[in-house]
Amino acid sequence: MTDTFNRDDWYKHDPDQRRYAAGNGSWLAITPEEFEAITAQAKTAWRSALEGIAYPWLCWSVASDWCLVQQRLVRSVGWTPIVGYDPRADVPPIIDGAILMNFNKEIGFPKLTPMVPMELTYLFAPRLAFWHSDLLVREPLLRKIAELFKALSDGEMAAVDDRQRWHQRIRGNRGRYWELLGCTTRGASQSNFAHGCGWWRRSYLHPNCQTEEERNLRRRRYTWDHGAGILAWQELHNGKLRPLRAKPLQEGHCTKISNKRYIKQSPNNAKKDLTKDLVFNYDLNEVCIKLGLAKFL
Repeated sequence: MTDTFNRDDWYKHDPDQRRYAAGNGSWLAITPEEFEAITAQAKTAWRSALEGIAYPWLCWSVASDWCLVQQRLVRSVGWTPIVGYDPRADVPPIIDGAILMNFNKEIGFPKLTPMVPMELTYLFAPRLAFWHSDLLVREPLLRKIAELFKALSDGEMAAVDDRQRWHQRIRGNRGRYWELLGCTTRGASQSNFAHGCGWWRRSYLHPNCQTEEERNLRRRRYTWDHGAGILAWQELHNGKLRPLRAKPLQEGHCTKISNKRYIKQSPNNAKKDLTKDLVFNYDLNEVCIKLGLAKFL
């Protein structure tokens, strides 16, 4: 990985924020040394921990009770919960059969999101399902999704379709694929990385996006946000992707989106803290009852 810009200039007004942004998964923020440390962990400790696990599903804890419900749901559809966590949260308890992973052990970022391991799936797992920490899904739908994920051939992936309509795309807003819920295979992840088209923000700064022509194309055509690289992989490199509809997931997505009563408890920047926002704005019992998931409490 080589630098093509001065990140110190970008973060000069708040140097501390750079490490928060790096923990979010950003090619702008992360240093070559930090990326090498993450890669080394993926090749060794992460791979060893997941050896023999055919169907790992990443559950990222920002609140232990929410994560336990997610773990139970994942186990109920025949997958193995792989439990990571934001370092600002307590180390979460795990259910029988789950695997607790400290993805931040050798890195020490002040914040870590699932984007970091998701980017390097090909180094440590045959496939990896994932979902937002603030998402719960009704049982029948989750079973269908889990079977779709199992049926992905190596080289395929699935993600929530957040592409824009044709008239918005003409104006330059193409949208992205959203990490709200999805699954990648080793072959797809390896292809993502080889083409410089992964999950992290500002994919045009990916070390494998090497030509000025493609970097400029991505700046013009795609958003800087997470998942824009996945859309670029599909459109520019014929990536195989199964889109998931966002609408059926909305009722269980406990977010500020479309919630006028949501009161933010943390900054709307790289230091955003879901460990505070989620539990302040949503009651887990109420959400589970609404979705028919009370037995998973």
